[in-house]
Amino acid sequence: MNLRTALGRGALRLQAAGVPDPDIDAALLLGSVVCMGRLQILAQGDLALTDDQRAAFDDLLARRAGREPLQYILGSTGFMGHDFLCRPGVLIPRPDTETLCLQGLERLQPGQRALDLCCGSGAVGISLKLAEPSAQVWLSDIADDALALSRENARRLQANVNLVQGDLFAAVTGAFDLICCNPPYIPTGQLPRLQQEVQREPALALDGGQDGLYFYRRIVKEAPAYLTPRGWLLLELGDGQDKVLQAMAQVDFDTISVYDDLSGLPRVLAARRKENHAVP
Repeated sequence: MNLRTALGRGALRLQAAGVPDPDIDAALLLGSVVCMGRLQILAQGDLALTDDQRAAFDDLLARRAGREPLQYILGSTGFMGHDFLCRPGVLIPRPDTETLCLQGLERLQPGQRALDLCCGSGAVGISLKLAEPSAQVWLSDIADDALALSRENARRLQANVNLVQGDLFAAVTGAFDLICCNPPYIPTGQLPRLQQEVQREPALALDGGQDGLYFYRRIVKEAPAYLTPRGWLLLELGDGQDKVLQAMAQVDFDTISVYDDLSGLPRVLAARRKENHAVP
């Protein structure tokens, strides 16, 4: 079987399984087996697969047809121009979250302190550090798997960041000029209706409580104590949560703005700590 035939059959198999973007996924899976990009595969379509390559491709297709996330199968994904390791048990970095990172970079100055709260794979905090090497960046998460993966990603990408473990701010000390957070924000009742691939990701990183706002309430209330005067809090938002978060932030923050993601949906809230906030 040549590359062209394998790619076509693979795409049809994924399409029959209801996989979104079956052509793209089949090409990425085949490319991981033969160490080629999609254009190379198309250009060298007459090249024959070895028996081992055919078997490996079949195994990958079976996993994807079973709706295992593509990023878990490939073991990595791109984020902010870097390649981040992905594995089951840790939330997969998504392109929409680059909006959070980009808005953080708009505000992060050389030498400042930044915190990636609920860091997951470490994609946001590590990307901040790589873009602003003089910044002092901390990553925090409650999950063992997340911190282990963040540490591995930081090592691979040579990002000198600090990692702490705890429930939100529990293990954090000092004040930060910038806090970025992509918290769990899916209402509990919606979890069973999520795309099959998303349901394979950890509920700990998705479940935002009954109304999806549980962690936002805590973060907005607790963050001022960990921000420098006029420090920034940036939060990724779930669908339809922008208005309620803007209202929630008005108590201790001003200069509140919402930024759209790549699809034009409100995705990131940026708020600045009020100068006269009475930090406990």
